[in-house]
Amino acid sequence: SVPMQEPETAAAELERCVKELGMRGLEMLTHVNGENLDRPRFAPLYKKMEELDVPAFMHPNNVLGADRLGSYFLNNLIGNPTESAIAASHLIFGEVLDRFPQLTFCLPHAGGTFPWLIGRITHGWGVREECKHLKTPPVDYLRRFYYDTITHAHPALEYLINLVGPDRVVLGSDFCFDMSYDRPVEIVTEHAGLSEDDQALILGGNAKRLLGI
Repeated sequence: SVPMQEPETAAAELERCVKELGMRGLEMLTHVNGENLDRPRFAPLYKKMEELDVPAFMHPNNVLGADRLGSYFLNNLIGNPTESAIAASHLIFGEVLDRFPQLTFCLPHAGGTFPWLIGRITHGWGVREECKHLKTPPVDYLRRFYYDTITHAHPALEYLINLVGPDRVVLGSDFCFDMSYDRPVEIVTEHAGLSEDDQALILGGNAKRLLGI
């Protein structure tokens, strides 16, 4: 992680981590002390990410509606997937992905609710004045993101792969938490309908490309 509350410092730290420490990317939270990721002041970090050609793994934090999600571990079960949809939508509608066309983000938990809501989001773009500033339909931005395999439901993983393509899905485990997969590789190798080539992409090929390995 880099100190995103100070974007210029974050950009300098990212450069140090990549050039001196050999890091291949960074972790980014879904908001910065309540500020959404489309705030113009984050531009120096996004510019540096493009310059260095590094992706960001964007993980939820301090989820929306936490006061109503305190029971039953819902802050994780519902809050985390919702945060990913909020962050991705701000990057799209805030035109961050347009201004920085080389930016790449990886969303955990198979993109959370974002892939499931993309139809609704795109419909809203077509009918709502608040969204019409965006020139490109939101659905066209799906492949600006990578997504891990953590769905805990085979039909959900199948939907994701069909939606974004096998070349945009990477192996996830959520190790070492209780929400993790015990045998994450088998989630892919035992998934019906995936060719050996697609399995190879998801199990390592996509991550190698994403990280420039």
